[in-house]
Amino acid sequence: MAQGTETMGIMRSWQARASKVGADAYVAFFRERLAPELARIPGYRGALVLRRTEPDAVQITVQTFWESMDAVGRFAGANPSRAVVEGEARAALLSFDDTVRHDEVALDSRR
Repeated sequence: MAQGTETMGIMRSWQARASKVGADAYVAFFRERLAPELARIPGYRGALVLRRTEPDAVQITVQTFWESMDAVGRFAGANPSRAVVEGEARAALLSFDDTVRHDEVALDSRR
């Protein structure tokens, strides 16, 4: 592989919308229930849950980091582009994307 083209893993990104109360509930769900489950999956490297308050809702963006698409598959199953949204999360959200985006991590300066 040529220098500079090696990837450092995969970032899986997904978006949803919620009320303020729903956004708080989703973040609590992620922290208390989902994060511990994800941590048990080989190849999982962490997550960011981002929120942006808009006039009519809170936009939530979830970015999870994985060592490879094989690791993503251990979480997402046979169709890794499909969003995995558990019932407790669905109840907290007004709407959410049915699909996710996968990007190769070319540089991570947080390390």
